[in-house]
Amino acid sequence: MPPEPHRPPLDLLTTGALALAVVAVSSSAPLIAFAAAPALAVAFWRNLLAVTALSPFAVIRRRAEFRRLVTGTGRREGMFCVLSGVALAAHFATWMPSAKLTSVAAATALVATQPVWQGLIARAQGRRLPVGVWAGVGVSVVGAMLATGADFTVSGAAFAGDLLALVGGMFAAVYVALGERARVTVSTATYTTICYGVCAMILLVVCLVGQVPLGGFDTGTWLAVLALVAGAQLLGHSMFSYALRRIQATTVSVLILLEVPGAALIGWLWLGQLPAPATLPGLALLVAGVAVVVLASARTARRTSKPPTAPADAAPVRD
Repeated sequence: MPPEPHRPPLDLLTTGALALAVVAVSSSAPLIAFAAAPALAVAFWRNLLAVTALSPFAVIRRRAEFRRLVTGTGRREGMFCVLSGVALAAHFATWMPSAKLTSVAAATALVATQPVWQGLIARAQGRRLPVGVWAGVGVSVVGAMLATGADFTVSGAAFAGDLLALVGGMFAAVYVALGERARVTVSTATYTTICYGVCAMILLVVCLVGQVPLGGFDTGTWLAVLALVAGAQLLGHSMFSYALRRIQATTVSVLILLEVPGAALIGWLWLGQLPAPATLPGLALLVAGVAVVVLASARTARRTSKPPTAPADAAPVRD
């Protein structure tokens, strides 16, 4: 089983990156709702355009790192980058269609089980999560379900959608867990370039096989896609990936749940969608659960702050 990766101490830059990431991913749902395009097409374009923006910098500044991942001592980490892209594509390909089969509320609630899967993955890797982390995960997931007003139905199509959303949450956890392993020695720019590139290629095949239209959209939709690339993808996913050097994947997955109240706030300010009063207790529970996880993780990090000996072939990460 892989050992717990050694993490540098949490600093102000990482804290700021996490805050920026939460705000950025909170814009995702309102922008997808605004865009008049199939969800899978939007997912493809946001990954492809993100790679287009990242690759010039990564190829010029990280050529030696790319060579190490392909032909040198870093092939294991390179495989983690590729597999992370596969998991991200599987997340998009399962969760986004789920909202077409079941209610958006049920799909959102079930994909919010990501921290539970993340905790189980960590346990399978031989890590012991503090009781406080498990308690916070449980509270935050229940809060997310209450906040989204999950209304599970019993029709065949809705049941299939519920299963897809649940699987989408699982693949999101796998994506973050693999990213955590890659980010031990791989820079953010290199990791995200490989991950998003692999994800875009897989989603292109899925769209072509499923005959999902990839063009013919109006100007407003393309502007929404560009906003998703700049916000949810580059400032959201990429900043969470950056933070994986310093905090656990389980904590990152719980922090991602703050997208729920963030999206509700943006939806209210931009689209005029005022959250129902019944959702407020769920939002409060979600935030409380996140706080419990963060505090429990911080206490654990202080107790295990002594760094282990780094592997001989591990190259330092320079972000």
